[in-house]
Amino acid sequence: MATLRLSVVGLCLLLIALPARGANILGLFSSHSQSHLILHMSMIKALAESGHNVTVVTMMKPTIMHEDIHLIVVPLTDEQEHILEGQMKEMAGQKNSLLSTMIRLMSGMSVMIESQFQLLSDPRFQRIYETKFDLMFMGYFINDFQLGVAAKLKVPVIISWMQAPASIINTYVGNPTEISYVPNIQTALGQGEQMGFAKRLENLSKELLVRAMMLILDRRLDRFYETQFGEEPNFPTLAEMKRNVSMLFTNSHLISEGAIRPLVPAIVEIGGIQLKEQPDPLPEDIAKFLEASQHGAILLCLGSNIKSTAVKPELIQAMFKVLSSLRQNVIWKWEDLDNTPGKSANILYKKWLPQPDILAHPKIKLFITHAGKGGITEARYHGVPMVALPIFGDQPANADSMEKSGYGLSQDLLMLNEENFRAKIEEVIGNEKYARAIKSFSKLYRDRPLTAKQSVVYWTDYVLRYNGAVHLQSPAVHMSTLAYFNIDVYAAVLAALTLVVLLTWLALRFTYRKLCRKSQKVKRH
Repeated sequence: MATLRLSVVGLCLLLIALPARGANILGLFSSHSQSHLILHMSMIKALAESGHNVTVVTMMKPTIMHEDIHLIVVPLTDEQEHILEGQMKEMAGQKNSLLSTMIRLMSGMSVMIESQFQLLSDPRFQRIYETKFDLMFMGYFINDFQLGVAAKLKVPVIISWMQAPASIINTYVGNPTEISYVPNIQTALGQGEQMGFAKRLENLSKELLVRAMMLILDRRLDRFYETQFGEEPNFPTLAEMKRNVSMLFTNSHLISEGAIRPLVPAIVEIGGIQLKEQPDPLPEDIAKFLEASQHGAILLCLGSNIKSTAVKPELIQAMFKVLSSLRQNVIWKWEDLDNTPGKSANILYKKWLPQPDILAHPKIKLFITHAGKGGITEARYHGVPMVALPIFGDQPANADSMEKSGYGLSQDLLMLNEENFRAKIEEVIGNEKYARAIKSFSKLYRDRPLTAKQSVVYWTDYVLRYNGAVHLQSPAVHMSTLAYFNIDVYAAVLAALTLVVLLTWLALRFTYRKLCRKSQKVKRH
């Protein structure tokens, strides 16, 4: 009887924990990066598994799916694909600073923004307005104008962001951007490192560049919003929609990753959402290849945005010569299987890889990566040291931070040759300090009260339960710049002090002159 009573209590608790009904949720993820899509779809998959009805709109077929997700793919045109591929190939062949990346984003990379706008007018997308939704997720990638979709559907919106909280996204929920001790996305800091004067100066200059870029882009985004939604009756402005974001999910875990910073309640960290507690079984050929690796194995993947063939041929050949001469087996992500760098018994080329599942394998001793946020996260979670070959965007800063933290070494891809590539591989594999450091981090990264998936499900249900959870909003969201920085108060205090000083000076001057005149009268008498 006692066992039965406990079972009934347990069942009741389970029913309380479950959502009262499956909500209709829309996911709008129009980034052209498969790595971004992996993060967004991992989040959405968790919601589908928890019983919600999910519709997702993307511009490419995702690699992560669930049978209960209704998927709408509105792909790029052939011309847009060609332009993007050309730009990625160009970036793989040159050194990319923050400034050059920004300039490219605002000129040649405009197709990435414009295609996200054109998506909204596509008939396949327009069909979503025929469905009653309860909540919308928006994957952020300079697509603020898509907030109009949530306004048209009259639903609250949660933004999914692929990085730690940053100024580009903080304003949505009123989170403070602390420039003096919180690094910009492009500022590299090691684990626990603090910024000295030079680093703070670098951080400030990069932050000002980013803000200048966003000020210019905001005008374009406003025009896109007005073009798409301007004729809707009684429709909120884009500025009003930006002040009504319910929550922000960030791909971070600052307790382990740093740098520690203030977070308002409307920011929820879901770093590692793409990771599995138990890895899936590997494809048979990969599993056999790894099991046969007597001296361990190396995984080489330069991400999903830039194809391996975009890297200069002489660099690829230098990499092949080194890798083919190692004792370790190598799994190399290579898209064109009919035109590989060369044949070697210790190299297995694969067009697409289940990267997290491979990194979880005990035979993997090294990860050669482009230092994207997703790959870095997966390697740190599984405790695999790295050699980074960063190309553009946040990758150079990620690589520098990884190296400063002691999790591996970084190599400028354009300066790569057989000697320095071999030396760094042998150093990281042969020196246990890298493996020890990253395994220590892995333990810290895993130690959290809720898993990333549990956090996604709980806080999504929370926003649904409280119709957008307006009570979580920071007052800063609705404050002007003048009020937020207390400039009006400081100005009033300064004016009052100035007035007091002026009146005091006038009073003293008047008193002094009066005393002088009185003294002169006394002398005359």
